[in-house]
Amino acid sequence: MLILKPNCECCDRDLAADSPEARICTFECTFCAACVETRLAGVCPNCGGGFTARPIRPAALLARFPASTERVVGAHAACAG
Repeated sequence: MLILKPNCECCDRDLAADSPEARICTFECTFCAACVETRLAGVCPNCGGGFTARPIRPAALLARFPASTERVVGAHAACAG
């Protein structure tokens, strides 16, 4: 099951569990669409892989299987500034 991290690892923007702006790589590194397109050029700075839109968990299942509340922010050169 996906962790559904609550923020972009680059700019720390909030990404709700149902956000269509969330992007993930195969290791579930999580970034917003804007950072993926403008800062990261579509390449994950952690693993070098590509991104896809994060699936949205149905609202009825979020109570039973909630999204993570642990924020992750990386020190990626592309995200500085």
